Amino acid sequence: MTRPLNVALAGLGTVGAGVLSLLRQNADLVAARAGRPIAVTAVSARDRTRDRGISLAGLHWFDDPAALARDPAVDVVVEVIGGSEGVARDVVEAALAAGKPVVTANKALLAVHGAALAEAAEAAGVALAFESAVAGGIPVIKALREGLAGNRIARVAGILNGTCNYILTVMREQGREFAEVLAEAQKLGYAEADPSFDVDGIDAAHKLAILAALAFGRPVDFAAVHVEGIRRVSALDFVFAGELGYRIKLLGLARQTEAGIETRVHPCMVPQASPLARVDGVFNAVVAEGDFVGRVMLEGRGAGAGPTASAVVADLIDVARGRTTPVWGARSAALSHAPSVPMAAHVGAYYLRLMVVDRPGVIADVTAALRDAGISLESMLQRGRSPGEAVPVVLVTHETREAAMRDALARIAAMDAVLEDPTLIRIEPA
Repeated sequence: MTRPLNVALAGLGTVGAGVLSLLRQNADLVAARAGRPIAVTAVSARDRTRDRGISLAGLHWFDDPAALARDPAVDVVVEVIGGSEGVARDVVEAALAAGKPVVTANKALLAVHGAALAEAAEAAGVALAFESAVAGGIPVIKALREGLAGNRIARVAGILNGTCNYILTVMREQGREFAEVLAEAQKLGYAEADPSFDVDGIDAAHKLAILAALAFGRPVDFAAVHVEGIRRVSALDFVFAGELGYRIKLLGLARQTEAGIETRVHPCMVPQASPLARVDGVFNAVVAEGDFVGRVMLEGRGAGAGPTASAVVADLIDVARGRTTPVWGARSAALSHAPSVPMAAHVGAYYLRLMVVDRPGVIADVTAALRDAGISLESMLQRGRSPGEAVPVVLVTHETREAAMRDALARIAAMDAVLEDPTLIRIEPA
């Protein structure tokens, strides 16, 4: 029998335990597809005594994860610790320096340090695989990097964070406010005790930076991603969105333009008939548009032990078979250096919700501010009258530049008749 592929597993949380479980339960199937058995032989985690619901008997335990990565008996290192710095980074760098292939689920590490790590992997002549880093069990990395390799990609759009998608789905279906639904999501285990990484858009931005690097063949550039979260979306916005024919989704969007690459994460109004509008709950989805293939959409569970472990093991099977692909689809020297387009240059339509005092002249003042910024209106919604009291007003613009919209917004927010910060949601075509 061919010698087994010996795997060192750094991290024994939900994903690490899932990888161990999958490799044991599906050992025969994995061996057949890999051409050799794949077995975890060494592990490292912070707490030896914690019950993880799976036996660690017979595994070589390392208190120092970097030492685990350098162990001569190890063929490949799987890093599922997480985080862009510290132990996770040390493990991956140690493994590459030792000439060992790495499989990682760490989107933050790749988004921040992916360019340098790719160069280290190239120099060592080993794989750096990360199918599990974006969208869990959805094979979007392989699809972009390999399946669509013959296409020029014009646009990538995705629902990249299941926590946010769950919260927005419940807000729409039940008419509840963000804070209440977030608290429920935390009780159900869909959101962390500190949810900022998810609800402020950072997690989705890490994933988008990776997808943009693959789609457009340039070094990963997390710092260029414009990031907004979902905290300011109100139940009232879902009411108006429905009336206008939209649903609200947190999207990651990357687009090739004549000026360069545009990358942004923010809440969007998307047409109800669009495929992404119908992706609800904790599910993720990614749409890619290629010049020859057209539009391709992948949907599935974006997190959790099973889906993420599935993607990790798929990468391990590639390593076992000796299948390697440059980290970003081409060697570092062949990557593009197309510039990043600032958010101020974005052109699109906008939804603007205001809470204003119901008195004569207010709407005229608001529309004058938009007119002076060169922004034209497509429609306006106002429900009910309450003279002297606060009423919501919704304005939908034609396409305009982000910079112009921001100038108008600052002027509108300063009006004494506008009682709270305006809510701005960008409208994204199907």
